[in-house]
Amino acid sequence: MIKNEYRVIGVMSGTSLDGIDLALVTFNYNTNWAFKIEKAGTIPYSKEWLKRLKSLVNYSKEELEDLDTDYSIRLAKVINNFIEKNNIKTIDAVCSHGHTALHRPDEGLTYQIGNLPILAAKLRQTVVCDFRVQDVAFGGQGAPLVPIGDELLFKDYDYCVNLGGFANVSTTIDSKRIAFDICPVNIVLNHYVSKLGLAYDDEGKLASKAMINQELLNKLNRLQFYTLAYPKSLGLEWVKDEVFPLIDKFSLSVEIILRTAVEHIAIQISKVISEKGQTSVLVTGGGVFNTFLIERIKALSNNKIVIPSKEIIEYKEALIFGFLGVLKLRNETNCLASVTGASKDHSSGNIYTKRKPQ
Repeated sequence: MIKNEYRVIGVMSGTSLDGIDLALVTFNYNTNWAFKIEKAGTIPYSKEWLKRLKSLVNYSKEELEDLDTDYSIRLAKVINNFIEKNNIKTIDAVCSHGHTALHRPDEGLTYQIGNLPILAAKLRQTVVCDFRVQDVAFGGQGAPLVPIGDELLFKDYDYCVNLGGFANVSTTIDSKRIAFDICPVNIVLNHYVSKLGLAYDDEGKLASKAMINQELLNKLNRLQFYTLAYPKSLGLEWVKDEVFPLIDKFSLSVEIILRTAVEHIAIQISKVISEKGQTSVLVTGGGVFNTFLIERIKALSNNKIVIPSKEIIEYKEALIFGFLGVLKLRNETNCLASVTGASKDHSSGNIYTKRKPQ
């Protein structure tokens, strides 16, 4: 039934592996969409799950299917705990991104674990999930998926940039929403700082004290991906094939790698957000807390960089996956061909109830 108010739980797990984000959100429609994040939280991964998720690219199809079941059960437990902890009595749906295990859209492949019907059975709730597969079947990249939310929930900004495992951007050009992945961010920074026994470089302090390796910076900036036209997207496989081997050839200290990577990220982002001249840029995602990275982006562009509230910084993607689920429940477009390169706009995702998938 189409209605004007929905209460859902949005669930997101990103490539930076900082945990499972959950947001209880109320969406209202009255000419335009509005939202309120009522409750939110992040559940970190255990060491065992971190090890398993970091090894996804090495799994066979059979191993991935086994992991999918395990992850779906784990995800259901995390969501149920969130519901119980926050005394949530009624919701319309749980809307979940799952976790990207395999993403090779040019080969027609994408696989999100944690999107099995067992999720609905264990939650005893309607579940909307697996938003990528249909888009790839329609010839799209299956990513980014957030831009429909940027367009309908954050339309006051010229650009929306998210700094997660990867940086991605969405904007409007010639009355069409476009979006694409810009470059790797936390997936690279966290990988190298972990060699020092740290989860992340707090505020970018380690990077800020080191020198740039100009030769490495030049080679990073010449990676072929940056010459491609959008739509385009990145995955862990690309980083493992192209970025890590390139950096590792230089045998540099972690600090120099971090400094060089930050400069590379800032250069790539500033190039993209400077194409329209002086504009307003909403920046969200965990990378916002790397204040040195933000300083470098500001230094390399003339844009007004807007940092929103902490809950939007941390939970914007969970919020928008909740919104994607609402649009799917209404059978409205939640995946834009102008963004992904699919053959048409469509309403993507699977709807599972306790009884049967739709």
